[in-house]
Amino acid sequence: MRLFRQDILSAQPARLYRAWMAEFRTPFFRSFMINDPALLREVLKDNPDAYPKSDRIGAGLRPLLGESVFLTNGAVWKAQRRIIDPAFEGGRLRDTFPGIVAAGQAGCTRLNAMADGTPQMIDAEASHVAADVIFRTLFSIPIEDATAQEVYLRFQAYQQAQPILNLAAFLPGLHWMPRFFRRGVRGQARAIRRLIADLTQARLDQIAAGTAPDDLATKIMTTPDPQTGKTFTKAEMIDQVAIFFLAGHETSASALAWALYLLATHPDWQDKVAVEAEQFTGNFSDLSKLPVTRDVFREALRLYPPVPMMVREASKPTIFRQRRVPQGAQIVLSPWHLHRHERIWDNPDGFDPARWQDPATKTAQRDGYMPFSAGPRVCTGAGFAMIEGVVLLAQLVGQFHFAPVEGQVPVPAAHLTVRAQGGINLRITPRTK
Repeated sequence: MRLFRQDILSAQPARLYRAWMAEFRTPFFRSFMINDPALLREVLKDNPDAYPKSDRIGAGLRPLLGESVFLTNGAVWKAQRRIIDPAFEGGRLRDTFPGIVAAGQAGCTRLNAMADGTPQMIDAEASHVAADVIFRTLFSIPIEDATAQEVYLRFQAYQQAQPILNLAAFLPGLHWMPRFFRRGVRGQARAIRRLIADLTQARLDQIAAGTAPDDLATKIMTTPDPQTGKTFTKAEMIDQVAIFFLAGHETSASALAWALYLLATHPDWQDKVAVEAEQFTGNFSDLSKLPVTRDVFREALRLYPPVPMMVREASKPTIFRQRRVPQGAQIVLSPWHLHRHERIWDNPDGFDPARWQDPATKTAQRDGYMPFSAGPRVCTGAGFAMIEGVVLLAQLVGQFHFAPVEGQVPVPAAHLTVRAQGGINLRITPRTK
């Protein structure tokens, strides 16, 4: 249990990278990790209602996220998705594009001031620019806004204090038992929610006055559930904004930092991205000119999926691969293991963006890749995240050259997302034309 709290990745045996399924038994619960594509389809696509999200993970996040779409199940979750999903439909993603580009330009300006070749922790800038994207696209404010800056800094403190697992969640039947949180976690969560409440109330006032900008927050707050006609209350919207920021900011920051590290250690691919970046002028139509950058970002998501594991719960007894799965068993879906599975991928640990254009990998792409989950619970912001990652990579690599620091190889560790122990240090210099 201590290993799981310290680093959930290192606590896993190496044979899981070949196993189709594995069973774990403890005195308190049983869990089954599944990598078998047929079982993944059963849990995520064919029969998802029979495998709701488990509170093993959610227990630790509830003080911040409340009843957000990330944690709910059943009818509540379905109603939330009916309201949220329209804001992220393909046509509306074009509306968010200027905010992504503006955040990337601001990030390049910040990076230019420190691109002198000395080692820099790229995680910090990746977090900064990803947070800026969220504020610009969600509330039409840059991160330099005072409230935005305070939310960002408090989220940083929250993530450092909050482990991915809460030990009390592993004691079945004791729902009355208080959850144990590290010092400062609850206080940071309350402070963040107060700030989000202020932003939400200000937007409600703008909507009432007819002066609200047409951004993601306005779209979500004014979209009625097509079945009931209801819109989110202020309290419900606070929950949703919290998960938009946590999921949209933290996961994007993780993916961007690892992508830059991979390019730093593979200069041939970095040069290819830089050549493509010369064609990017900041227009939405330019996305079609960045196929290599897109494949690089896909490969970064394969090797370092921001969310390494997802947990479902068996709502009734079933059978997996001739083995009995009792009701209440935890079903672990692990992009971390699936994306590096030796029976699915050729050269699973190697960085090879070219694999995404190889027809021979189509089966692996279908069966062994789910950075945003799959099925009805696929991340509603998956399309947004892919656009964001490609645009930010093109902007940063188009202006700067990234190189590794000798002797410093980042070791991945999973807390809220897959991050590097001690951060990722890179040498950054302006790119010569």
